[in-house]
Amino acid sequence: MPTAQIETPYQVITDRILALLAQGTVPWQQPWDSVTGLPRNLFSQRAYRGINVWLLTTMGYASPFWATFHQVKAAGGSVRKGAHGVPVVFWKVYDHEDSETGAAEKRFVLRHYTVFNAAQLDGVAIPEITVLAHRFTPIDRCAHLVDAMPQRPTILHGHQRACYTPATDTLHLPSPACFQSPEAYYATVFHELVHATGHPSRLNRATLTDLCRFGDPTYAKEELVAEMGASYLCGVCGIANVTLANSAAYLQSWVAALHHDATLLVQAAAQAQKAADYLQNIQPERGA
Repeated sequence: MPTAQIETPYQVITDRILALLAQGTVPWQQPWDSVTGLPRNLFSQRAYRGINVWLLTTMGYASPFWATFHQVKAAGGSVRKGAHGVPVVFWKVYDHEDSETGAAEKRFVLRHYTVFNAAQLDGVAIPEITVLAHRFTPIDRCAHLVDAMPQRPTILHGHQRACYTPATDTLHLPSPACFQSPEAYYATVFHELVHATGHPSRLNRATLTDLCRFGDPTYAKEELVAEMGASYLCGVCGIANVTLANSAAYLQSWVAALHHDATLLVQAAAQAQKAADYLQNIQPERGA
């Protein structure tokens, strides 16, 4: 009988990150702050650290409070039936004596456990949430470009992450005041709107309409199109000097994944230009 393979904490977290990437979320690259601040433990009030911050923030819950099943049960509460938890990791320290020298030393072992958000709990008191916000001043030229987009999809604010959903043709974004700057907000909006240009009702771009997974060349190419198109639009609106460094880092990560394709950038740039032109309602020249 084969021996069951035990997942290591490293594998658990890696799998979780890959799942987030497959949903179109890049956990460590977020130009906005969580509406409610850093995620923290419901009972100890200690903030989570390291990769745990990104794993919990990207889940999209309004509440920043999390707890283990045992903590909730000990407090007299319960986790709702069917609720799915999120794995987080911590270092467990053990005292160890070297068998040869007898010297005392400490060993650090990575462990993982599962936590649930306050929204998944019943029977426990939840502290009031302090909402964090930046001062947001719209940039007229950017706002005008967004408003003037032909057949623009519906933009929904108040979410914990940014994404475009082709099935409903909607953009989901955090509130503008959550972004670290107005430029960061509009760069994100442009990125998602470029994705939206690929919808069958607009440019019907294969890299958006074809079903694909994270790691698939088609998926990576669509991300390149979206970010390059967003960079073009930032340039048109005069905010590229603020956003270009972040765009370059984002693009580099996808180019590295597709280093074997020599035609990638040229093709992606052409599609990005078409998307940027569509957003600005610029008609292609004959023969172009």
